[in-house]
Amino acid sequence: MIEVNNLQVSYGNVRALEGISLKVERNATCAIIGPSGCGKTTLLYTLAGLIRPEEGTIYIGGEELSGIRRSTGIILQDYGLFPWKNVWNNVALGLQVRGETKEKISETVSNILAVLGIGHLSCKYPAELSGGEKQRVAIGRTLAMKPDLLLMDEPSSALDAITKEHIQNLILKLYKSAPLTMVIVTHSIEEAVFLGQKIIVMGKAKIKHVQDNPYFGDEELRSRMEYCKICLEVRKWMDRGE
Repeated sequence: MIEVNNLQVSYGNVRALEGISLKVERNATCAIIGPSGCGKTTLLYTLAGLIRPEEGTIYIGGEELSGIRRSTGIILQDYGLFPWKNVWNNVALGLQVRGETKEKISETVSNILAVLGIGHLSCKYPAELSGGEKQRVAIGRTLAMKPDLLLMDEPSSALDAITKEHIQNLILKLYKSAPLTMVIVTHSIEEAVFLGQKIIVMGKAKIKHVQDNPYFGDEELRSRMEYCKICLEVRKWMDRGE
């Protein structure tokens, strides 16, 4: 699904990404983890077509990426909700922009709100929602567009520990019900191991290690010894020098 070859991105004289190459199979999940400033979000935005690389190529679904892609969904760290629109209209926005019929929009939005457990919030505005509720709305707005690639920037970073796990469980549930390719940027080792089939550990502007996670998809993974072992392996690479 995703093939990145020798990617390079700079901000002025500062190299943000250097020689990045990776592959993510169709309907697989990939978690990208590393310290602040290592280039995680730059890589995600480049995959989204929001940043053009100086060198290198990106292929998504066999086609070279040259800009923003219609079938790519992105969920930002700050949720990106419009404060003047209620939950229903935030989720419906993309469908309205695409010119879908009122019947199609009503059916799609109703189904998504029900699946996410936020149907009772449809008339509320973002300022009236908790962090976890806002994240569910952001997820719903993106899924309404039926993307085949979903990019998430720190999907649970602003949430408390219990709500983090609820959102992670929800993401896994949604993935299992309708698999798609997912790339998740996170600071959390635990989140990376729970949601990533492939875990990419970044150092400054480069990939340090790629860790496969054969236990992905186990909803009880957090309580198993294998989870701890992979977390420790990822932490070992995180703690290594650049």
